[in-house]
Amino acid sequence: MWRLTCVATSVLALQVFSSRTLGVRVDVLVTDGRRPIGGLTAADFELRDNGVLQTVALLTSSEPINVVLALDVSASTDGKRQADLQRASEALLTGLKTGDRAALVTFTQAVAPRLPLTADFKEVRASFAAIRPFGETAILDGVFVALMTVHAQPGRSLVVVCTDGNDTASWLSTAEVIEAARRSNAVIYAVSAAEARPPTELKDLTDATGGQTLQVTSSRDLDAAFARILSDFRSRYTLAFTPQGVEAGGLHRLDVRVKRSGVSVKARPGYVGVSAR
Repeated sequence: MWRLTCVATSVLALQVFSSRTLGVRVDVLVTDGRRPIGGLTAADFELRDNGVLQTVALLTSSEPINVVLALDVSASTDGKRQADLQRASEALLTGLKTGDRAALVTFTQAVAPRLPLTADFKEVRASFAAIRPFGETAILDGVFVALMTVHAQPGRSLVVVCTDGNDTASWLSTAEVIEAARRSNAVIYAVSAAEARPPTELKDLTDATGGQTLQVTSSRDLDAAFARILSDFRSRYTLAFTPQGVEAGGLHRLDVRVKRSGVSVKARPGYVGVSAR
């Protein structure tokens, strides 16, 4: 049985505000415990920023998305593992729509931004052919570069980061990447084909950004996990609010709830605000 771990990150615009800034955006997944729930309106949500109730708007779900595939190409992924990742990634690309864009980042002990955001998905697929696995694994560095790839880009962004194990080579710490995720409004999903538990740093990132950890046991399950990631991402609600009654700077605690019983809500627990100069 092969062991594979994957991370998916959704990224919106840079999450800072000042007295002149209009709005914070929060990506929210609402489920019945298994399946996403549709048809909610802004009135169904209750959001508090540092304990203060805010007035929220619900943004359109038809906004184009940016997808960054950040793939582990370390030596341990050579062979079937790499082929499985490529097939799952290509299936995810097939699920993209007109107006969406995709990019490719690979990482070993170093990170290579191979292809910037493009609407030419054939070009992304062609880039897979140049991948030659070698070296060690820098998961955190790969996540950081993936976040920077979609930094301040228009639309909603999903970053799918895939790795086959623990981080052995990153320069950045978990705390540094979590800080970057908070500032970029990233939501991170982890998928692990686990004989062992997912790497701790990935669990920390998913917890900090309102994402989820999915576990699979086969290449077929990996395909299904990638498909679920894209489906769940398209099903997420995007709430927007202009912070009222709170200080602008520092780390803000967020509490997002839905005014009905029997639902589960996943949203980032906080963001970093920047004071006006």
